[in-house]
Amino acid sequence: MKQIITFFLFIMFGISLSAQSKANVYKGNSSFSSDVICNINNGKVYKKNSSFSSDVICTVNNDKIYKGNSSFSSDVIFTYKDGKVYRGNSSFNSDIVFNIKNNRIYKANSSFNSDIVANIENGKVRKGNSSFNSDTMFTINQPVTITEFVAIWYAVNYIY
Repeated sequence: MKQIITFFLFIMFGISLSAQSKANVYKGNSSFSSDVICNINNGKVYKKNSSFSSDVICTVNNDKIYKGNSSFSSDVIFTYKDGKVYRGNSSFNSDIVFNIKNNRIYKANSSFNSDIVANIENGKVRKGNSSFNSDTMFTINQPVTITEFVAIWYAVNYIY
């Protein structure tokens, strides 16, 4: 019984460490520290390798992405709900910026192959429906939540 409790605590400790680990986002297929676009740590997306509060691009809190270090409702950039990413605090269909379905990012509320903006596979985010390494837009070196991914997408596509 003592071994089971120890194992359980080890697993829980390991999970809490991995949930708080820093994920780096690299240009293309790179994994060089000089090619870090941004990083996400504890729900905050920072510029490059920084961890300074002045370098926070956006903050993830539940299903919302906020500007900078803010948590004010007036600073909501995106809301993620049921696979759809809405502009600001909205949940209206007319405010859908993009949607994510089956590891594909589609324009607005579309599900047509011709409207695939990017696809996600093994930490690689590639243009359109491509599977070619040369079409890799960026690489994430650690697993992230879907809302964290939306924050990274914002940082990469709207800031840089």
